[in-house]
Amino acid sequence: MPDARPRSRRERPAKPALTREGIVSTAVRLVRAEGLQRVTMRRLAKELDTGPASLYVYVANTDELHAAVLDELLGDVDLSPATRDGDWRQRLEAVLVSYMGVLSEHPGLARTAVVVRPSGPNYLNLLQALLRLLHEGGVPDDRAAWGVDPLLLVATAVTAEHSAHGAASRPGADAEWNALTDALRGASPADHPHLAGRAGQLLSGTPEQRRGWFFRMLLDGMARTPLPEDPRPADARRTRS
Repeated sequence: MPDARPRSRRERPAKPALTREGIVSTAVRLVRAEGLQRVTMRRLAKELDTGPASLYVYVANTDELHAAVLDELLGDVDLSPATRDGDWRQRLEAVLVSYMGVLSEHPGLARTAVVVRPSGPNYLNLLQALLRLLHEGGVPDDRAAWGVDPLLLVATAVTAEHSAHGAASRPGADAEWNALTDALRGASPADHPHLAGRAGQLLSGTPEQRRGWFFRMLLDGMARTPLPEDPRPADARRTRS
């Protein structure tokens, strides 16, 4: 028979000390096993055998936790195209496609990446790779500095859209798509003259073709569009508002 007598706390094995690294590592493990949406402060505290209040000493809130998890997972992005030979545009797209692949592996991660702002080493490495390729392509540094944001935003949003509309995550996705297709094809020339008859164009192209076109459009526009003049006096530009 097992010993049912209560044990003193002094007789129990000591729990590992909480650290931010340990908390994030446990969260990443849960994401890989259960998905990001299941990783709440309460769920994480249970896994670490502590109370949620203890976690807030190391992580301010769920958004900060998810940002740290995102940065950790960004370590899986293949940045090697940035240092290879070949067309810089193709190599930049390869980095972004790898980024999208990492997001698509974890349900909910792409939607979270739209709103959270990681600041860890893996995110910095991703920015470094993109800026290196843009510099190689002759994009002025100031435009490249602004341009990496829409590049990542488009890659993230496209992945989030596909994740949300995927059959596995959205059972009604096919019905929604069919309804949109019917609406576009049935648009009245009288009510929607610029829309009627263009359903084929609006719905054309594979996801890969559209993705590549999005990136090329952004790169072409980035190289040709100067940044706006800062209207603030020179001495006021030292501090970001």
